[in-house]
Amino acid sequence: MANLLYVDNSNIWIEGMHVAAFQNGHAPDVWSAVQNKICDYSWKLDFGKLFQFAGGDRADVKKAALFGSRPPQNDSLWVAARHKGFEVTTYDRNVANHEKKIDTDIVATMIADSYELADPATDEITLVAGDSDYVPAIEKLKARGFKVYVVFWGHASRELKQAASEFINLDQHLQHLSR
Repeated sequence: MANLLYVDNSNIWIEGMHVAAFQNGHAPDVWSAVQNKICDYSWKLDFGKLFQFAGGDRADVKKAALFGSRPPQNDSLWVAARHKGFEVTTYDRNVANHEKKIDTDIVATMIADSYELADPATDEITLVAGDSDYVPAIEKLKARGFKVYVVFWGHASRELKQAASEFINLDQHLQHLSR
């Protein structure tokens, strides 16, 4: 069985900093960290560890795709992600400096790949993201026969957790996923 892995970089990283803020005593709970925008900026995600945790052994990963906003020219984030096995897709932020096109491209790519690369009888799909925008895509993939895992922090959307074939909570793996 092969895995197709799709990661919303900003979603996993920003929400991971909220979890780290709570776990390191900077916020009384994760929801307070989220609502009050309390982040532990010293927390860094290790892409190789995320790839292995969410995707499995490289031989078992048919595709690993990472989506996010274009970083500054001197930022080595995407180079590191490519080195760890991810196909990287980046988009410029809009004039208000908001991230755009990421969720839509992840959904479009998952659906396209489910027809072009994957077989519901032998492959499974893993999404690393936490918001409910992905629910319709998960429901469509499951209707086609795919098992769809969602791997994210415990404060992911309740609706997303329920839509997934299985939800895997990353909270207890924060330190393991750190660089």
